[in-house]
Amino acid sequence: MIGFQIVSLIMFFAGIYGFFTRRNLIMILISVELILNAVDINFAVFNRYLYPDQMEGLFFALFGIAIAACETAVAIAIIINVYRNFGNADVDNIKHLKG
Repeated sequence: MIGFQIVSLIMFFAGIYGFFTRRNLIMILISVELILNAVDINFAVFNRYLYPDQMEGLFFALFGIAIAACETAVAIAIIINVYRNFGNADVDNIKHLKG
């Protein structure tokens, strides 16, 4: 159990670090996905540890994966629009989209 939590902790903090230090929207999206995957791992690990007979944590993890997939589809559409308008996908370009 501790091994999975350590992996989850490393993934979570790598995602936090990437979110705050990157300027490219794709890299920020990947960082958010790392954070969400770390949370899903924790759902599964704590479900297995606290309630080994039940599957609520696994269902929460599946729901989180579905939400992450929807979020990724919307974010990719926004990033493609930013790239079409400005030629690169940097965070600074989003400020110019305000009309």
